[in-house]
Amino acid sequence: MQEETNNILGRDQEKIANKITKFITDKKDETQSSGIVIGLSGGLDSSTTAYLCAKAVKSNQILGIIMPTTTTSNEDIEDAITVAKTLKIEYEIIDVDNLIEPFNDLCTHSKRTEETLHKLANANLKARIRMMILYYHANKLNRLVVGTGNRTELLIGYFTKYGDGGVDILPIGDLYKTEVKLLATHIEVPTKIIEKPPTAGLWPGQTDEKELGIKYELLDKILYLMVDKNMEDTNIAQKLNITIEEVLRIKDKVNNAVHKLKTAPSPDIFNQPKL
Repeated sequence: MQEETNNILGRDQEKIANKITKFITDKKDETQSSGIVIGLSGGLDSSTTAYLCAKAVKSNQILGIIMPTTTTSNEDIEDAITVAKTLKIEYEIIDVDNLIEPFNDLCTHSKRTEETLHKLANANLKARIRMMILYYHANKLNRLVVGTGNRTELLIGYFTKYGDGGVDILPIGDLYKTEVKLLATHIEVPTKIIEKPPTAGLWPGQTDEKELGIKYELLDKILYLMVDKNMEDTNIAQKLNITIEEVLRIKDKVNNAVHKLKTAPSPDIFNQPKL
């Protein structure tokens, strides 16, 4: 399967890296931006994107913002700082918790919400506050906000709408998670970062694979056969030796995520061309 996913792009890792860095440079020039703002989480996607940005523009044109909360591990903060220092880019650390706390008093209705929904609302709030911090800096500095989402996350909607999904460009948005890992190895992202369990750090003990209920390696195989190869559900299950229920579960995630990848709809009142 790894050979198959590599063949999606039909290029070696160096060519992939070059294409992405050119994309970043082109978008910066097209928008006449002065540079880049990127959130540094200390994770694989964030670090890989930061390394690619450092290849694309001068280090003094990149601002990395580390935005921890009480659920962010010290390891992730240290890794994010290591990335910034290694790449010689300016960075700031902004604690998000102080910005989250007022919402519990302002939004009194939320106190009557069941615990599961309250937990999800708070998790999404963290992502949206981080987006606001990134755009505040980007606006002040006339820079682009660079997102760190990958193809796997985008397809299944594993991101917060108008949160980490609220960005100007997505340099690794065409790469599955397993492909990001390959690219990270090639551009020499620290092995420690590449190998640690992926987590959004939205609540204590949270990991991506635990929350999704599936390993990224298998998830990427399912998505590749489903989306890129347009293979029938039963054939996917047979090829990967998994249950049809698991394939349909992932298919539901893909279908439910479509709205998150589109601009907000408006009614067609005057039969005008859509923007």
